Amino acid sequence: MSATHATEAVPTGNTFDKYGSTNPVVRRLMANFEGTLAQLFAQAAPQSVLDVGCGEGVLTHQWAEQLGERRIVGIDLDDEKLKAEWATRQRPNLEYRTMLAENMPFVDGEFDMACAIEVLEHVPDPAHTVAEMARVARRHLLVSVPREPLWRMLNMARGAYLSDLGNTPGHVNHWSKRSFVRLLSQHGEVVEKRSPFPWTMLLVRLGT
Repeated sequence: MSATHATEAVPTGNTFDKYGSTNPVVRRLMANFEGTLAQLFAQAAPQSVLDVGCGEGVLTHQWAEQLGERRIVGIDLDDEKLKAEWATRQRPNLEYRTMLAENMPFVDGEFDMACAIEVLEHVPDPAHTVAEMARVARRHLLVSVPREPLWRMLNMARGAYLSDLGNTPGHVNHWSKRSFVRLLSQHGEVVEKRSPFPWTMLLVRLGT
């Protein structure tokens, strides 16, 4: 899960390996995050998926396995480290492509669902990126972001990024749960609002 704009001075992929961490606290948080995400993914029951800012492809590959023969495309920056990770996570129904999310070369409604998991906090124009996701998806958006100001408060509590008031490097957008719901509600009905600590996760039914 990484940024989608090449000019942003952020590292590609994850700034911290959440999925591979052996820290018991991180593992507990991630189990809750992944469990909630799995519930919403199952509820949407997508026939095809676009994963925006797919990073190393961890979730993208998991979803490809669940989808069977149904199509999934993961997009992210043109980066050799990411491509090396993609090479280890392959399936016949899975395609990785390098591109920015702001103007994607997909036709309207090409995918059943578009996802952006821990991505929108990085992009320079999140409203435009969400609109573009809504354009290329037919039925659903599935999105998550850090919940603010909780995220920065937790960083400061553990002594991280104190000079930036707890802001994680590369995070250029910040939402409370209410403000994030307001952004996504412009494109449809927010049918699920979940708060796996310390994130906000939404499932949006488009075109309502």
